[in-house]
Amino acid sequence: MRSLGILLGLLLVLVLVVWLLLRGSLAQLDGELLLPGLSAPVSLDRDANGMLTVQAANEADMARALGYVHAQERFFEMDLMRRAAAGELSELFGAAALPRDRAMRVHRLRARTHENLGVALGDKRKVIEAYREGVNAGLAALPVRPWPYLLLRQQPRPWELEDSVLTGLAMYADLQDTSNTRELALGRIREVVPPALYALISHDGSSWDAPLFGNARGDAVLPGADALDLRVAPPAQGDATAALSPPSASQRAPLSPARRERGLGGPPEAADYFPGSNNFAVSGTLTADGRAIIADDMHLTLRAPNIWFRARLRYAEPTAPDGNIDVTGFTLPGLPAVIVGSNTRVAWAFTNSYIDTADFAPLPADTPLREHVESITVAGQAPERLLVRESDWGPVLHDTPDGSLLALRWVGQLPGAVRLDFADMAKAADLDAAFAVADRSGIPAQNLLVGDRKGRIAWRLIGARPDRSPDCSHGIDTPTQAVPAMPATCSAWAIRSDQAPSLVDPPDHRLWTANGRVLDGPALAVAGNGGYDFGARARQIRDGLFARQQFTERDLLAIQLDDRALLMERWWKLLRQTVEHSSDPALQRLEAATRSWEGHASVDSVSYRLARGFRGILLDNLQAALLAPAQATLGDDFIAPNLPQLEGVAWPLLTERPVHLLPPPFKSWDALLAESAVQLEKDLTAQGADLTQRTWGERNTAAICHPVSRALPELFKRWLCMPRQALAGDGDMPRVVGPSFGASERMVVSPGHEADGIVHMPGGQSGHPLSPFWGAGHEDWVKGTPTPFLPGERVHTLRLSPR
Repeated sequence: MRSLGILLGLLLVLVLVVWLLLRGSLAQLDGELLLPGLSAPVSLDRDANGMLTVQAANEADMARALGYVHAQERFFEMDLMRRAAAGELSELFGAAALPRDRAMRVHRLRARTHENLGVALGDKRKVIEAYREGVNAGLAALPVRPWPYLLLRQQPRPWELEDSVLTGLAMYADLQDTSNTRELALGRIREVVPPALYALISHDGSSWDAPLFGNARGDAVLPGADALDLRVAPPAQGDATAALSPPSASQRAPLSPARRERGLGGPPEAADYFPGSNNFAVSGTLTADGRAIIADDMHLTLRAPNIWFRARLRYAEPTAPDGNIDVTGFTLPGLPAVIVGSNTRVAWAFTNSYIDTADFAPLPADTPLREHVESITVAGQAPERLLVRESDWGPVLHDTPDGSLLALRWVGQLPGAVRLDFADMAKAADLDAAFAVADRSGIPAQNLLVGDRKGRIAWRLIGARPDRSPDCSHGIDTPTQAVPAMPATCSAWAIRSDQAPSLVDPPDHRLWTANGRVLDGPALAVAGNGGYDFGARARQIRDGLFARQQFTERDLLAIQLDDRALLMERWWKLLRQTVEHSSDPALQRLEAATRSWEGHASVDSVSYRLARGFRGILLDNLQAALLAPAQATLGDDFIAPNLPQLEGVAWPLLTERPVHLLPPPFKSWDALLAESAVQLEKDLTAQGADLTQRTWGERNTAAICHPVSRALPELFKRWLCMPRQALAGDGDMPRVVGPSFGASERMVVSPGHEADGIVHMPGGQSGHPLSPFWGAGHEDWVKGTPTPFLPGERVHTLRLSPR
């Protein structure tokens, strides 16, 4: 008994020590302290959700104070951002992070940032210097280093000027294809398949398109048997007589990450989706008092804490319209600026544009190259040395069989990719002033929506774009054709952010984007197609906007929360046609489970989940058949591309059912449908015999956790995760949500009427699980309960004074 008592006592001491260590890294919320470098006192107020209000004398003091708070609440997450861009995660996480570090280190973003720091900082150097000093002061003021470093047995390193630029580049890495893999994959496929087959694979739209310019592309026109016959495989490359055997089901082409796990099995990873967003707006013509209203949902991988940090920044600014700044919205820890929000005169919002931001160039084998040896520090083992070969075009990523090289030029590598002038959006007085800021903003290419206090709205392509010469642009007649490599005559392009396409004061008084195609014609030819998303989301938003003639903030929130399964209804009907009147027991079980159609991706819907799974299996089979000839010919050089527009090919195939395009080895289209349904039943029955219990919520269950939770035993993970709640919504509707992907923020706001604005934010403000702000506001995000855009009643006040 004495031994047991001693053991329990030691355990209690250990728990107390751990608790005290964790408490030691909590942010200070109240009181007074000195912050060197301030020109005047600053107040930091927090409401019950942890939303911060900074009241400062000037921009530099605001940045210093914001940096202090960002570091105290989020330093570890800031560290992950800079390391992700620079390829330095292995220093914290060991060899498991090496593949990602290698992929990013070839771009040498830290070295490039250091070389071009002046371009990035521009006239914001003093502001960024103040932010850096505030970050390091906030980190140093913690009695104990942030708790994740204790767990990883690491020490945080100070924040540098270049780290704020790397934070911006981390967003490039999240939002763009840093290796240009899609373009390379399509280029290789185009070289080895018949033109009619490539036209199907690269079809660039569907009847669901909802662009701002031009019309819907429509579904693909299927080729005749004389142009393409999938039942008779083409000859292998280099052998005009060789014939390829039709692939069996076990030889299906690998799926792209964005199309894996379409609704079967356990909770999917975020790879089931790809980064995107919704934004939409109505002008003052459609509101009772002439106000413009902007709505925004930025879709990213979800974590605890959230990537964004809510703040209201107030300070004197002589160049602002009335000498003061009052801007509210979402900041990104690592940068002293509101990324999306409202400044009482202008509100703005983003979605990822998916224009073409990278090009390969073919280089002769004897091209002079510069060599850099990058040392990647790896926790627990010796550093890894990575040789990076670099040309004037960019780093060499591939050696081709003929000895030539493929070098990649990507906007994120170039001077000006990140320029901190965008922070001046805080003082934009109207729509025209906002566009002037956009002209000099270095951010990942985005669809910018702006509304001003006069009730005007506008769309503009904002951010870094390739400034290609005319002979290097995408052909106007084939704007979506992948270019495997730029012609040798093309010069190495720079980037630009001015003279971008725009749509100001639209005649219908409505604007919307949702990562789909926005442009058409010559403008699209210049911008290019970087793999823009399927149009169902944009169409549902557009139709929601045209369903009313007058709007309030609540009406736009209702569109954001729209989980109607408009796309999936026809797949449910196809499933019903497949399973009705069947004598197969598996199909009979599906028939009994799908008799009612709820019409929503609601948590209790069985029919939605089954229809979604059926669609997923069919798309997998059709994609495999379309890619099989290229895979058989290319072998190890084959890369499965992401095909976001596959719906526009699949639906004509399944409705017209041409025999010559039937995927081998199926004997008929009815057989394809039946076997796909049987596979669906098998996969779902493995999770439980009663299919009526296979709800969408069972599969779409939140898995929103702190990044270090993966290193912990299952027993302890729950302390670092948001509750495992069933989530309504899905990818092809406005309410985008998956287990660890979805709206990282929601915002509905009218400039000048911020008190009526609405926000949602998952995951909470603080990165500390003992903080009162860990998960604060998350429940409102899950349920769609409106949270006020402006800060609530002050709960905590911290006053910072200069020495």
